[in-house]
Amino acid sequence: MPIKIRALNSMRKTHLLKSYLILLILFVSVGFFSCSSTKNIKYFQDIPDSGQLKTIAKAEYAEPVIKVDDILTIIVQTVDPQATAPINLGNVPSVSASAMASSSLITQQPLSGYLVNSEGFVDIPILGRLKLQGLSTREARDSVYNVASKYYKNPTVIVRFANFKISVTGEVQKPGQYVVPNEKITILDAIAMAGDLSIFGKRENVLLIRENPDGTKTPYRVDLRKSSTISGPAYYLKQNDIIYVEPGKGKAAANDASSAKNYAIISSIITIIIVVVSRINFK
Repeated sequence: MPIKIRALNSMRKTHLLKSYLILLILFVSVGFFSCSSTKNIKYFQDIPDSGQLKTIAKAEYAEPVIKVDDILTIIVQTVDPQATAPINLGNVPSVSASAMASSSLITQQPLSGYLVNSEGFVDIPILGRLKLQGLSTREARDSVYNVASKYYKNPTVIVRFANFKISVTGEVQKPGQYVVPNEKITILDAIAMAGDLSIFGKRENVLLIRENPDGTKTPYRVDLRKSSTISGPAYYLKQNDIIYVEPGKGKAAANDASSAKNYAIISSIITIIIVVVSRINFK
């Protein structure tokens, strides 16, 4: 009878130890795969969830200026639409714009408008040749209005960029080149247009490459986990800005076949240990 009791106790201990090992493995696995959780995914982590929130300083915004090879939408409106039709019909797709639109990178409609030539001028029917290079769209509108008012009474003039484009690439849902109608666009707007960062994108080290007037490039590093991004020089985008989201370690691990192989080996070893331990008789 004592032998049977000892055998029964041994079986109970073995079963209990096996249960503990399984629970331990589960806890380790959950901890391993959820270690990043939302810690590295949340934007603006330094903004508290509750309590009194501090005001964030605004970023400095500078109006973009018109450059050579820009494409402008120029519309002049009067009480008689036929009178300004030659001007407004000039907003037709240019050759360069059509070529750009045929690229798989362009996600918007073909560009149309007036091309700023190599000398900085725009040729507009009736109004003639106007120098718009170096002006903001607001200043260009005033310049066009001053000339149009000589031909029309109280005209309404609209001048906008037709090729204000930015590129978003890397670990985003919809990488590509985007033509935006609003020249005041932020890095958050661009990321939203690209479908947000993927789960593998590095929020803390987004690279923005900006083209300077002399053709050189200036890089910026943006940490989307910090609210200071909203006040930084890279918050408002400029024409031809490139945003690159680097992949994190999780992407490398997901694509690394050797890592997957190692995980399989470790799982096999753990399984063998469980089987061996479960067959141990405690005395």
